[in-house]
Formats: sequence, C-alpha cells, structure tokens
Amino acid sequence: MSAVELLDGVDNLRVLDEALHRRTIAVISHPDAGKSTLTEALLLHAHAIGEAGATHGKAGRRATVSDWMAMEKERGISISSAAIQFTHRDTIINLVDTPGHADFSEDTYRVLAAVDAAIMLVDAAKGLEAQTMKLFEVCRRRGIPLITMINKWDRPGGDALALMDEIEKRTGLFPTPLTWPVGESGDFQGLIDCDSGDFVRFHRTAGGATIASEERLSAADAADVAGIAWETAADEAGLLREEGHVHDESLFLSAASTPVLFGAAALNIGVRQLLDTLVDFAPSAESRADTSGSRRPVNSAFSGFVFKVQSGMDSNHRDRVAFVRVCSGVFQRGMMVTHEPSGRPFATKYAQQMFGKDRETVDLAWPGDIVGLINASALRPGDTLFAGETVVFPPMPRFQPEHFRAARSTDSSKHKQFRKGIEQLDHEGVIQVLHSDRRGDQTPILAAVGPMQFEVVVERMANEYRAPIAFDALPYTAACATDAAGALFLAKQSSTEVAVASDGRLIALFANEWKVKTLRREHPELRLDSISAE
Repeated sequence: MSAVELLDGVDNLRVLDEALHRRTIAVISHPDAGKSTLTEALLLHAHAIGEAGATHGKAGRRATVSDWMAMEKERGISISSAAIQFTHRDTIINLVDTPGHADFSEDTYRVLAAVDAAIMLVDAAKGLEAQTMKLFEVCRRRGIPLITMINKWDRPGGDALALMDEIEKRTGLFPTPLTWPVGESGDFQGLIDCDSGDFVRFHRTAGGATIASEERLSAADAADVAGIAWETAADEAGLLREEGHVHDESLFLSAASTPVLFGAAALNIGVRQLLDTLVDFAPSAESRADTSGSRRPVNSAFSGFVFKVQSGMDSNHRDRVAFVRVCSGVFQRGMMVTHEPSGRPFATKYAQQMFGKDRETVDLAWPGDIVGLINASALRPGDTLFAGETVVFPPMPRFQPEHFRAARSTDSSKHKQFRKGIEQLDHEGVIQVLHSDRRGDQTPILAAVGPMQFEVVVERMANEYRAPIAFDALPYTAACATDAAGALFLAKQSSTEVAVASDGRLIALFANEWKVKTLRREHPELRLDSISAE
C-alpha cells in the first residue's frame, strides 16, 4: 500500500481532529518521587486497569504496570521507558514513564524529544531535587510545557507556600495552583478546587489499590467539616490568587508558567484532577520542526521518528521494538515508508502499541501516537521515517560518558552471542561501545553516563544472550571526539587511548578533565570536542 493511496482515502480534517484529541506526555522527577506509582494511579482513574499494583511497604507487593524489567521489579526503580496509551474524557493520552535514576538520563532525554508536555513530579518533603532540576533544564531548552504535581502530601513534608517559592526561584516558572491542600503535609484532609473554591474531600481505600471516592463541599460546609485547616488553606489560596497566581494558558504553553496540583499518588488522591488538567490544558499534537527549522503540518503525509529501541520485552520471541512517535499524517500497518538515513523503503508489517510489557497489534495511528515496530533491526534512536516529501527530524545526540569498562566474555564458547549482544545494546543506546586497536574486537570498551548502566548490561547479556560477561576497570573519566590527525597525536600521549565508536567517530579517552584542559591549552590545533546532548 503506497502512502499516496492511503492519504487519498483519509480526510485531512480527520487527521487534524485525531491530532487535536491526542496528548503525549512524559513524567519526570528525581528517583523515588513516585513516577511509576503515579502512572498506575492515572491508569486506574482512566479505568485502564482495575487495581493498582504498587502498594508500598509490603514485601510481596506487585510490580507496577510500567516497570517490567527484572531489575525494575527487584529495586523498585524505572530503568526503561514504558509507553502506555489510555483514554480519558474522549482524549487519547500517550504516557511515557521515564527512567528515574540519573544514570539513565540519556534514555530520558530521548523520551523528552518525543513528547509535547511533561508532568514534573515533586516529593512534598524533598522539593526540587538534583535529577528533577537536570531534567527540567532539558525541558526548558526544548520549550516543553510543564505541569507540576506535588506528591506524597499524605506524609510529613514541606510547607505548600514554601514549595511555591522554591518552584519559582529555582525554575523561573510562575506557579499557578489549580488545587490547594487542606491540611499540612502529613495531615491531608482534601483539596481546594482553586477555580470553583469548593472543598474536595477523599475517602481512602485500603492500600490505595482502588480509586478514592470524592465528596465535593461548598466553602461554607467545608468550614464546618475541616475547621481551622480549611480556613488556613482558603487564606493561602486566596493570597496566591490576589498575587496573580492564576492559570494563563498562553503562559503555560510558552513554558513561562506551570500549573500546580497537590496529591498522594499511592492513595489515588488528586489524580483525577491531574488527568483533567492533561485534557483541558496540555497541548495536543502539533507540527514539529525538522532539521531545517521548517515545521511539518500534522495533516501532511506520514512522518515519525524513532526515539527508543528496546529488546527483551518478550522473552518468548527475542524481538526488537523500535518506538516511533507519529509526527504527521496517518500511520497504517503494512504501509511502505522511507527510512531516511539509508534512503531505503521500510515495511511496517508488524506494528503494535504497548501497555507496559503487554502489546496489541495496531492498524491505525495518528499524530501524537507512539507505535512499536517489531523486528526493526535497521532502526536506531533518532532515525526519521516518512512518506511523500522527504523530512529529517533532529537526531538524538549521545551524552558525555564518564565511566568506562573493558568488557570480556567469561565463556569462550559464547563469543558469537557476546558480540551480537554488545552490538545490540549499542544499537539500542543502552551503552556506548568503542573499539580500540590496543584491545581488539574481543574486548570492547563500554562507555556510560552512570555505573548502573553496566549492571543493566550484565543482566541483559546473561539473561537475553546467554553470554555472561566481566569488566576490567579502565583509568579514564573523560572523553572527547577527535579527528584522524588528533588520533595520531593522542596515541603517543600517556594516560590516553583512542577508540572508534560504532558510528565511525574517533573518541579519545583521558584520565581526567585536567588532562583535556592541558592539551587544549598547549595544543590549540587539536580537535577535542565535547560529546554533549545538545
């Protein structure tokens, strides 16, 4: 089926309407702020699942829907990003739960390239933590609108007004509360709906496994029920309103302000309000800029880009899934598109949508949707797919590695599996793989943003490829891109090694940043470029 035949049969107004009813959202935060718990709470309130799986504090708790890797279930952290689609109020929400640990910042960066808005989840007791601020900076540079959710208000924590000040001072965003907590953190009695002024009281369920029912009371009745807690909250909310902390859609979409909501995801409190905010205020799928700066309209021919490649999601089939963000047009399973990096046609016979680890075949997808292309061995993160007029979306740069290990197989009979596994993990972007003449092909150098990436490599090599590996420590903490002339010079330097990345770049490894600065100062003709995310 050609793209032309497909587009002839689809009304442009239908594409625009479908795009208008899409929200593609990421969740960002510091580790342990409750991202995976919030994901399940959103699914529960959208009636996509019947019972939440994360009941913290119980040794036998079920794993959350979005955490499916063994390490995720054991440690209670998100390592891979999981794409989940569900519906709320006739709006399709594509929610991408990102890795929370700083060691997996690169994967989170790729996810943020594929979304139109993000939920910034903040622990009420800890405020804006280091990883949250790092991810906020990525959102700021990309102009991604942020909705802030203050989580864990059911536990002792900070002061609500102080948190507003912290958000404004540290992010520069103007906070505009949509809900306000009644009762200090740890004594959570309900929420003020800042628009209507009503008191929303919640009736908790055991372990937060099901939706907490809501009771809406007028301000007069709230004073009788909540007493001084209501009076304090109402005064605070009123003060903020008088100071202009009122939602302005244009400021939000321009990433100048952030709507703020309060809640407790583990108890499913404040979650429906967040869902309504996504539908009412988050931007729909819109035209996206290509490498030339032009914007491809959503109702033009199909285009999309790969933001993640993941293997091992189905232990029975050992397949590889390329996650594609649909940017324009309509995707139909079986259509032939062009793989921009190679210029070759690409068949989309096996296309699925994910619900955590579970999947189902998808026949149609629209701008904003995320499609998993199965056994897409030719696709890498950052690749563009298109039909009709050529388009190239910005590539996905690699992050600056700071940790290096020499990898070797511990079983000489598994060299073929070892090589295949290492190549695949590099292809997915799980790790950066370098080859050095000093070590040979059997001992590649693995470069990582954080040491936990090495743990993922060890587990996946053993479980997926049946090729257990071991590491040898390397005395390097810095890396730069160089050229052929630089490589010849650097090969003669002490505490330095030159290797080749899978994309052909020459990468020089150094003992420390001081060595790099010294070489730049003494040899300004040398090419020593940073490997950065921007």
